[in-house]
Amino acid sequence: MNTKIISNGILRALSILVGIACFLFFLYKIQSVIIYVIIAGILSLITRPITLFLRRRLKFPNTLSVISTMLFMLTLVSGLIGMFIPLITEQGESLSLLQIDGLQQNIQSIFNQINAYFSANGIDVLSELKNIDLISQFKEIPNFLNAIVGTVGSFSVGLFSVLFISFFLMKDRKILENGILLLVPNKTKGRFTDSLEKINNLLSRYFIGLIFQISILFILYTIILLIFDINNAVVIAFLCALLNLIPYVGPLIGAVIMFILSMTSNIGQDFQTVILPTTSYVMIGYLIAQLVDNFASQPIIFSKTTKSHPLEIFLIIIIGGLLFGITGMITAVPLYTALKVILKEFLSENKIVKTLTKDL
Repeated sequence: MNTKIISNGILRALSILVGIACFLFFLYKIQSVIIYVIIAGILSLITRPITLFLRRRLKFPNTLSVISTMLFMLTLVSGLIGMFIPLITEQGESLSLLQIDGLQQNIQSIFNQINAYFSANGIDVLSELKNIDLISQFKEIPNFLNAIVGTVGSFSVGLFSVLFISFFLMKDRKILENGILLLVPNKTKGRFTDSLEKINNLLSRYFIGLIFQISILFILYTIILLIFDINNAVVIAFLCALLNLIPYVGPLIGAVIMFILSMTSNIGQDFQTVILPTTSYVMIGYLIAQLVDNFASQPIIFSKTTKSHPLEIFLIIIIGGLLFGITGMITAVPLYTALKVILKEFLSENKIVKTLTKDL
């Protein structure tokens, strides 16, 4: 009898483990859909004040208020994208005006200046370049172009999916909330509703804090670039500031972009006396702006909005990145905040939960 009970227990445990493994595998396979839903949820949360304003103050019907809000957001995004057209156009015009012979002479001239500069500091650029297999690098160009086409296609599908899901999350918000509440036992509906309200408030404060953070960085970057007379300073500053929405990785990408565009802004000038010093000063300014963000803006935002310790935030962002990539890093903090609120509401007596949620 005991043997039979033990066997059944083992089989039951194995069945549960297999079920969990299958469920996790299923989630892994549909991670794109999960990401679309999460982004759509965040977008609907951000745009909710606009929808409520149109519905309550201007007496718009529900559907019309949602459509108007989405059109407003699309116009805003299109305007932001339009800001980068002058930068792209300028680079394209510069390339179209180049002649092959002149281009070869300019490249040779810049290379000679760079080689002379590094040779004076004991670095042999020519010997280092000889060690690079350029032919094999060129063979990767078709793969790179295919990757770009694939990325554009995936982005288009993702954008349509997010907009489609966002529309119904905004339009049928009450229906969805009531549908979720049907799955919740009657005795916990009150606590669950309170949790949703608290999550809405915390996340609204968090996103407002992010906008404030990006605005500070945008102002600092703009000042730095204008001081050193970099072309399209406002556009470059906005792009680099926006990249800070991606924790840890975004600032690094922004640094590379600012470095490249600062150098190309002074093409035709002397490398040692103009290009290198100007780019160096811009990057020092960029580093100072990041220090201000890391040690002033971010701690205030995270401590006042998410009520979480910086170490918690760091670990959650890393875990989100490992599971869902860049999107996981961006959405990790809001999801973690929502999870903490729910855990505090339903498992408030648990010691670990009590420790993690003591400031909520």
